[in-house]
Amino acid sequence: MRILKGIFVVFFLLFFSNLHAQISVDAQLRSRFEYRHGYKTLFPDNADPAAFIGQRTRLNVDYKTEQLDVFMSFQNISVWGDVPQLNTADRNGLMIYQAWAKVYLSESFAIKAGRQEIIYDDSRIFGNVDWATQGRSHDALQLKWQNEGFKLDVGLAYNQTNEQLTGNDYNILGTYKTFQYMWLHKDWSNFSTSFLILNNGLQYIDNANSQNNEVRFSQTIGLHSNYKKDKLGLSSNLYYQGGKDITNSSLYAYLLALSADYQISEKSKVVLGAEIISGNDNGVPNNQKNKAFSPLYGTNHKFNGYMDYFYVGNHYPNVGLTDIYLTNTTKLNAKSSLAVTLHNFSAASNIAGSNKKQLSNEIDLVFSHAVQKSISLKVGYSQLFASDGMEILKGNSDKNTNNWAWVMLDITPTLFKGTD
Repeated sequence: MRILKGIFVVFFLLFFSNLHAQISVDAQLRSRFEYRHGYKTLFPDNADPAAFIGQRTRLNVDYKTEQLDVFMSFQNISVWGDVPQLNTADRNGLMIYQAWAKVYLSESFAIKAGRQEIIYDDSRIFGNVDWATQGRSHDALQLKWQNEGFKLDVGLAYNQTNEQLTGNDYNILGTYKTFQYMWLHKDWSNFSTSFLILNNGLQYIDNANSQNNEVRFSQTIGLHSNYKKDKLGLSSNLYYQGGKDITNSSLYAYLLALSADYQISEKSKVVLGAEIISGNDNGVPNNQKNKAFSPLYGTNHKFNGYMDYFYVGNHYPNVGLTDIYLTNTTKLNAKSSLAVTLHNFSAASNIAGSNKKQLSNEIDLVFSHAVQKSISLKVGYSQLFASDGMEILKGNSDKNTNNWAWVMLDITPTLFKGTD
């Protein structure tokens, strides 16, 4: 509570110290029930399904003037019942999800620094992973320029374990040591395209000899394009990865994706698409050559099926993936819609012990309903039909049903909004 009181005091003073300031405070209370019976991996014999309710509690404060934008987002992540009753403190505590300042040096140029979400294009390489209760943010610096439909962002991040007197080795697992990127975007009347180049550095630690510790860099280069005219839309992704992975293998990897959407009627829209993500024969790099593409910091839950069998904490560096999918979204009424997606998954490279590449089929159903302006309800059900290739990859041939269901209530009220 002391943190919250301090936040409100600071913003109260800032608000009344500037005659042209705007301040807004909003919250998010998001509760999601999940039933997991084969989520992320094939369900084994002699096991019980998992069921739980996760919650995100988030408070956002935004302070704006003509020259400055300061944004802070605080959140608590929990599972219902993860602390006992009469508990004196929440063990998860209150964490800073975002805390950044954006300084406008001119109408076209700005500098943004601090902990922030980084989202580009369709979130394939950079996304905020909003599905995950914790979300994703980066401690980064951005230089942002835009003018007449053209945007240019240059960003960098440099992570350190803590304040040190000597050395720069970074020993926090699951993240990068440093990155630098450039993103260019241009809009035309019916067409837009983006170019991204990312230099990504991962810390290698040699526990036997610290003299071998080094940062190993990979480079991701690619294009994202969109075309929209009348009822037809087209979208594509083309990315290539080179350089070195964390094991010092050379990267030769790619991602190709193309989708087409068509508005059949005012109430119905269909999307047909395919994505190929390169992988390694037999699921492992060979001769210090890694052909497995990594989507890095994208919102991977958005792609390749909602049951998260691929690229959501798993499957890399493996046999890659070919995903052919068809989605139909139907508006049931003014507030409700139903989306149905069919996926066919196969390996992009050979599977050890099999002459077939077929992995599985999956069906995803999502019902969405806008209860009120700031309250939404979503219900989802997914089922995966595994083939022999999936059983080989997961090491499970128990032939059990694999499904997943969830219900999510999202409440996002605006608590305060004012202008001097």
